[in-house]
Amino acid sequence: METINEIKTKFSNTPPENLTKLIEEYHSDTRKGVQNILSSSQKKIEAFQKEQIRLENMLQFEKDCYQKGYTLVAGIDEVGRGPLAGPVVTAAVILPKNCKIEFINDSKKLSAKKREELYDVICQKAISYGIGIVSSEQIDKINILQATYEAMREAISKLSIPPQFILADAVHIPNITIPQKGIIGGDGKSISIAAASIIAKVTRDTMMKEFAELYPQYAFEKNKGYGSEEHIHAIKQYGLCAIHRKSFVKNIQTSENKAKGAKGEEIAVKEMEKAGYTILERNFRRASGEIDIIAQKENMLVFTEVKFRQTEKNGAPCEAVTKEKQKRITETAQYYIAENNISTQDIRFDVAEIMQKHAKLYFRYIENAFFLS
Repeated sequence: METINEIKTKFSNTPPENLTKLIEEYHSDTRKGVQNILSSSQKKIEAFQKEQIRLENMLQFEKDCYQKGYTLVAGIDEVGRGPLAGPVVTAAVILPKNCKIEFINDSKKLSAKKREELYDVICQKAISYGIGIVSSEQIDKINILQATYEAMREAISKLSIPPQFILADAVHIPNITIPQKGIIGGDGKSISIAAASIIAKVTRDTMMKEFAELYPQYAFEKNKGYGSEEHIHAIKQYGLCAIHRKSFVKNIQTSENKAKGAKGEEIAVKEMEKAGYTILERNFRRASGEIDIIAQKENMLVFTEVKFRQTEKNGAPCEAVTKEKQKRITETAQYYIAENNISTQDIRFDVAEIMQKHAKLYFRYIENAFFLS
């Protein structure tokens, strides 16, 4: 008589679709261990049948295409429209006709481990797949929607066999001649789109892990560029790196810069008053620009630009006062001079630097930093 372990091994090595016959073979074995194996196997059969029904439902859009004569159907999906950093990545996947891949689903509903397992299976089974990548720099230039379309067109162009029809997740891709259909929630309804979502997700996650080695302070390996609390804090502390989408972090930076600017101006005012300056006006604004502090010392009228920095990786604070910035300041100063009928005073343009190092603030005042243009 077979041992229970031998029977267990036999059941473990049998595909779910063949378990029913095996259950019938051992149905009369009353040993508790065998009955437990039979009960467990029955659950496997039910789970397998349920999965087959789900996969059959996920093939409905593909089957509609097959009935219309389109046998090469590409699913396409994107990953990375919402992050603050990194590229947007798309994938286009052509699966064999009526192909079923167990457990395939919207990539967002799968664990990282399961996505990676399915990635290998999809790559092996696919007739062809292509990947499109558009950088954060390009996203800033043309906006995320246009960047997504560009990445989708690139993914399609990289397919080794041109598709006859395209199933896309929610969108209609402009500037392509291939027939297409956008499906809302398509990554959970179409097996081809689900396959594309997994390929795109694993590809982008791998890229973000590699970026994390270049820019470890942002923890890209964990947040994948999305706006987690930790990521936003890192942006505020370290500023932006090369893969940040400047158009996405504008509001974060603006808020943070305003807070730093106000703090820097308060420090500058106190230090200038200690040095004998009389503060005449703060944040003088005209169409040409803004002057942080206007002060007077003896017969000298002083226009001061305040710069606050938490790191010198981009240079000293005064280096942020570019030629263009100087031009705006001097033009704005001329408005102040004209409006106040000033003609006899000497004029000077200074920069007040505030640098934060190791939780300490350092102040430096630079006279005659630039001149009236």
